[in-house]
Amino acid sequence: MTPQLNAMRRNARGLNRPDRMSVIQDSRLDYNPQMHARFLTVLCLLAACASPTPDAGQPSTSSVAERPKVRLGFFPNLTHAPALVGVELGLFERALDSKATLETRVFNAGPSTVEAILSGALDVAYIGPNPTLNAYLRSRGEAVRVIAGASSGGAALVVAPGIEKSADLVGKVLASPQLGGTQDVALRIWLTQQGHKVALQGGDVQILPQENAQTLETFRTGKVAGAWVPEPWVSRLVRDAGAKVLVDERTLWPGGRFVTTHIIARTAWLEANPDLVDRLLDAHLDALQVIEREPAKAREAVSARIGKITGQPIPLPLLEAAWPNLEFTVDPIQESLRVSAENAVAVGLLKPFTIPLDGLYALAPLRARLAARGRPEGALSLSESPAPASVLPETASAAAGATAP
Repeated sequence: MTPQLNAMRRNARGLNRPDRMSVIQDSRLDYNPQMHARFLTVLCLLAACASPTPDAGQPSTSSVAERPKVRLGFFPNLTHAPALVGVELGLFERALDSKATLETRVFNAGPSTVEAILSGALDVAYIGPNPTLNAYLRSRGEAVRVIAGASSGGAALVVAPGIEKSADLVGKVLASPQLGGTQDVALRIWLTQQGHKVALQGGDVQILPQENAQTLETFRTGKVAGAWVPEPWVSRLVRDAGAKVLVDERTLWPGGRFVTTHIIARTAWLEANPDLVDRLLDAHLDALQVIEREPAKAREAVSARIGKITGQPIPLPLLEAAWPNLEFTVDPIQESLRVSAENAVAVGLLKPFTIPLDGLYALAPLRARLAARGRPEGALSLSESPAPASVLPETASAAAGATAP
């Protein structure tokens, strides 16, 4: 840099000093076009000298901005553990690599998630079967597809001490996470099968949809006598509020298996982004492998992620108590969804429909990713499959330090 340019740079810096501002303002009285042009030239030179050069080894800001986003939704529930583990351990971000940017959104229940999906504000979501049916049927079978299973079980009706049977619920108020959600439908159909009159307004048992965290408080104060909720809220109501389990939903299903959570994708996004779908499924399978092979590590990740969402981590002893109540699986357990559809129609939360449910499932990418891990074609299980390199102990521990936003 020449001595003249150094001098001009010093002078330009000095122009920002407060004690010189009045001189700059007053200089308009003696405006000199040639000096003004020279001054602007100096400022441009200084700006060029000060501008950083993008690091060749790192993506530039513009290249990051050009990456597509994968907008992923999930709930802060144990039934969504694969999502919580995958986000907390950075498995989704690592699988997406530099191909896309992960953007996460947290929901309390399925109906609000469906609205985000149908509006185009969300690409993929961990969600229950009944909201999925709602999205599928509202769009005449077009808007969403199930691409993998995530969990089975982990839901129950918990009640106050002194309630021993369904007849004791007459005149009581029970909570569910959200009107039309998976646990809401399960509660309504069970009450109906027990001979209760259930309606959106009135009935001999009143159902009050509210957030799970709110249910913990309303149960403690006696405003609700029970709730049909997912884990960890079942165990939390039992441990922290003195509730007891009246109905474990697993006892209502053949073999105790039913879909609690699966993954859905917007059909348009699914068809337009096959590579991102494969990467997302790989991350999901990695998370399930961590849950299967390193349950203690998975519980720590779930607790940490829920803590970051709610401000209060789930105590590990509570997670240990709740963990056996669930099965984490890639199997979407399709037949149970058909029963859920019939139940939703029976309680008036879904209109009778003629659209075939077979079109809801798009499992070919999942089967291909399982086959790549050594599973037989058509298998929907991770059992005895070799651990992917991405979650072998030496790399899985490294992943624990990478936390997605």
